[in-house]
Amino acid sequence: MIVLVVNAGSSTLKSQLIQTDGKICLMKALAERIGAEDAALEVTWPEGGDRRSYPLVGLRVEECLNVLLDAIADELPSSMHSLADIEAIGNRIVSGGEYFTASTIIDDDAFDKIKRCETLAPLHNPPADACIELMRTLLPDTPQVAVFDTAFHQTMPAKAYRYPLPKRYYDDYRIRRYGAHGTSHRYAAQQAANLLGRSLENMGIITCHLGSGGSLAAVSGGVSIDTTMGFTPLEGLMMGTRSGSIDPAIVTYIMRRDGISFDEMDRILNKESGILGISGIGSDMRDVLAAAEKGNKDAALAIEMYTYTIQKAIGALYAVMTRTDAVVMTAGIGENSAELRRRIFSGLAHMGMILDNEKNQVIGAIGTNRVVSIDDSPIKICVVTTDEEMRIARETDALVSGERQG
Repeated sequence: MIVLVVNAGSSTLKSQLIQTDGKICLMKALAERIGAEDAALEVTWPEGGDRRSYPLVGLRVEECLNVLLDAIADELPSSMHSLADIEAIGNRIVSGGEYFTASTIIDDDAFDKIKRCETLAPLHNPPADACIELMRTLLPDTPQVAVFDTAFHQTMPAKAYRYPLPKRYYDDYRIRRYGAHGTSHRYAAQQAANLLGRSLENMGIITCHLGSGGSLAAVSGGVSIDTTMGFTPLEGLMMGTRSGSIDPAIVTYIMRRDGISFDEMDRILNKESGILGISGIGSDMRDVLAAAEKGNKDAALAIEMYTYTIQKAIGALYAVMTRTDAVVMTAGIGENSAELRRRIFSGLAHMGMILDNEKNQVIGAIGTNRVVSIDDSPIKICVVTTDEEMRIARETDALVSGERQG
């Protein structure tokens, strides 16, 4: 089956065209810094080795998807004759609330429920929903599937997902911890188990998805028992533009002092804080690291704060696990930044997580799943290249094929 995977983020669009028979990637696309002047779409065609770039200045995420569709139509792989040959579309959705505990075919009822969850992931769900709407218009007969980041975390016990608020807020509004990045956490945990030659069901693993957004999960016996993101993706770690966890009284204090609205405060916490807010440079860790190397003190502080929040989160999840066999680093920063890994684990050796600096720094290892801890480290440190798109494609294939057979 040929599946178009659409992974829409707050300022990114990742997509792959995958032939699930044989797990063949026909096309890979990445748009970063959407909304910025230098936003561009990079499209790679593995079959012919071609790579092309398309400017995206002034475009929204769903408009970037339209540019990608035009690029696919102009450069069809040999297995396709037109866009109509796309047999299914798999969409990554950050939050499905309590409506969805597994991936689902998107019919009218499911789409209505998905749109109700936009307030739970205000940076991610709206652009993802806009992409679904676009594909429903352009390819109305092509089935679409939603794969939810929150679904993996539905196994958390009530002691982990409930907040210490009056019970009515859970009963009436379903205010609880939902988590995010579930597809990535599940994949990373399984790949780490494979790397170590162990059964996932017999392991305790802390997975660290570190990108523009970031979260950690405690995976025990293959299921999520806790995670750092909460009711929305704003809670937890300091992130690219999100504050992460802060004293909630700060919110009302600032609103009273500055006389700002709820929407303005929401924008500050979600889009003006985190690494961007502290560094004053931007949300991309590559830029911040470069500035810190040149002596920028705000950039250096942003890196120290970011590292510190991750160290604290790893320690907190370690405390609630009955056993911890491995810590896994994945996503853009987790996979690609040897410097950030060095900083994080330099403060965790006393917990039995001992980084091998030579393995960590190996040039050319990016894109390869590997162990980067010393051989006798009590807790292994793994780097896993996340492949959310392939997992989404496989889940989409299974659901659409099952529906057709049924």
